[in-house]
Amino acid sequence: MTNHSTSSDRLVPPVGGFQEIDGRRVFVHRSGSGGPAVVFLPGASAVGLDYFGVQQGVAQFTTAVVYDRGGTGYSDHLPLPRTAAAVATELHELLHAQGIAAPYVLVAHSLGGLYAHRFAQLYPQEVAGLVWLDAFHGDWDDFMPPEASLVAVEQMAPDLEQLEQMRPVLRERFAELLVDYPEHMRQALLDVKVSDRGIRVGIAERTKLAALATELQVGPNIPDVPVIALTVVGTDPGQQALMSEQTAQEMYDGRTRIDAARVSAVSHGEQRILTDTSHHRLCFDRPDAVVQAIRDVVDRAARPWTRPDHARPCPTIRGDRCLRSANSRRLPA
Repeated sequence: MTNHSTSSDRLVPPVGGFQEIDGRRVFVHRSGSGGPAVVFLPGASAVGLDYFGVQQGVAQFTTAVVYDRGGTGYSDHLPLPRTAAAVATELHELLHAQGIAAPYVLVAHSLGGLYAHRFAQLYPQEVAGLVWLDAFHGDWDDFMPPEASLVAVEQMAPDLEQLEQMRPVLRERFAELLVDYPEHMRQALLDVKVSDRGIRVGIAERTKLAALATELQVGPNIPDVPVIALTVVGTDPGQQALMSEQTAQEMYDGRTRIDAARVSAVSHGEQRILTDTSHHRLCFDRPDAVVQAIRDVVDRAARPWTRPDHARPCPTIRGDRCLRSANSRRLPA
């Protein structure tokens, strides 16, 4: 593994390094120790180090891993978009090459949810638990109004010309999100996120979402492991600018029902609803809620379920509501 740039046009990550996979460099940064290891799967336009803040919280109690998919962030170029199977296989190879022992708790944000789902289909014995961070789902269209279908979401995304015009505004928004990060990290992340490549990658990864969903639908169910879904229903000004108030509300309602279905599909699932943040700000506004959800899944994965007749109490976290699946169970004290 190396942490230096081999070309003048490659941006250098402020922490972490690279693992060679199939002749390509894949960026990875790990903190903490112990298991099960927690692995973060970024959303579109995000990079692994966007989750550095929550990674440091998780590293206090177990191994925490952030990385960039091939073709994104600090990792080497690859044509995008890719199939979910290709992304899942790459992650599997990365974790094994790094000597990070399975099983893993996968923490997936937004688009990362589709890739985590595929990983769980392909490697069910290597998944200890799942944390969905307002994540996409293969059955998205079944819960959404036509105006918010996956094809419509693809078409709503700004194009290259629009993003070029928005670059200064995007930099300001990212800078505000990263305000609590160390200075050297903040500047490095801003550079990679608003670079020409970073903008083009964000566009490319938002294409063919419907094809990714179809890929998941023909696969098996996810394994019966502990699951917590954080569902964000806070107002998102960017989203409101792209759709009517009614469609936005129907989309929030659809997200709530999707995650309720996710947690009902496993024996030990729980949904937590957050009203005081938005989709893209979740890990920056509410790192406490994210880290707590991860800690709870790690604990549930590691400990036996000895009191199956008692529902687990809702967390007392600011801005949250808790919805339990009918199958939720309480952990031993």
